[in-house]
Amino acid sequence: MRSMLLKSLVAAVAVLAMGAAQAEVKERNMKLGIQNPKGHPMEVSAQKLAETIAQKSGNKIKIKVFPGGQLGGDQATVSALQGGVTEMTVLNSGILGAQVKDFEVYDFPFMFENSQEAEAVIDGPLGQSLHAKLESKGIIGLGYWELGFRNITNGKRAINKIEDIAGLKLRVIPNPINLDWVKALGANPISMAFPEVYPALETKAIDGQENPVTVIYANKFNEVQKYLALTRHQYNPQSVIISKKVWDAFNAEEKKIFTDAVAEVTVFQRKLAREQEATALENLKKAGMEVTELPPAEIAKMREKVAPVVEKYSAAIAETVTALKAELTKIRK
Repeated sequence: MRSMLLKSLVAAVAVLAMGAAQAEVKERNMKLGIQNPKGHPMEVSAQKLAETIAQKSGNKIKIKVFPGGQLGGDQATVSALQGGVTEMTVLNSGILGAQVKDFEVYDFPFMFENSQEAEAVIDGPLGQSLHAKLESKGIIGLGYWELGFRNITNGKRAINKIEDIAGLKLRVIPNPINLDWVKALGANPISMAFPEVYPALETKAIDGQENPVTVIYANKFNEVQKYLALTRHQYNPQSVIISKKVWDAFNAEEKKIFTDAVAEVTVFQRKLAREQEATALENLKKAGMEVTELPPAEIAKMREKVAPVVEKYSAAIAETVTALKAELTKIRK
């Protein structure tokens, strides 16, 4: 009898504690903007995050996901986030180099050999320290998701060797390092916000672009691009970020809901991204894209061509580059 009474008492205390915690959570309606369209692993995971936060908050915190660049390009979304107009976004971490220069390290070509070592770095001291630097810029980093390795598409010719890249007008993420490494390969870089890319390809204002295969497939670039070269030249972590103005208005319980939800959904997101990469590539082939894979000798030539660009941008963030190289050395032993 005493045992039953004790169990009942413990259960009652747990219920009261849960009720008290949920009572601390305020009713909130928030916006999360991303560039990826409906059905892409990033969009699916953003919806999963919204559902998880709703569940953990007793349905008090509701997040509406705006996919496909509905809230504007990445830079516009970051500005809105800093002002507290847009509450959350998930975007290529390298884009945050406009706020904290050290983030440019994530745009260095051929820095990571596979997603496992990239994951070890971004989840480790380096990745966490970079997110911590965003706070002074009005941004809180909650975690990293995965987009995958980037590859080149174009509508002019198959890319079988490095010389085939020369002369192509390629859209790049608007930042200096991307402009420079594309120039180093002999191509003509065009800065452009992501929502503008499909129409620019369709009208042939540009010849091509570079993105992971899941992005190429989800955005139907195969409709306006014939050739895909699997160069795997760049790995872009995706930063899950929230406005500091919004974060500072949260109490401890609300902050825990968000950190726990992001950690939980990150596992889901990375698994989904890796599963869908193979499916997306197969679907692109079925849709008629001509897919080539550069041999190791040509990839080595690409690395050599872009090495001076990496060296140039390393100078301003030497401490971060040294830390990254040290972590990679440990991982690869």
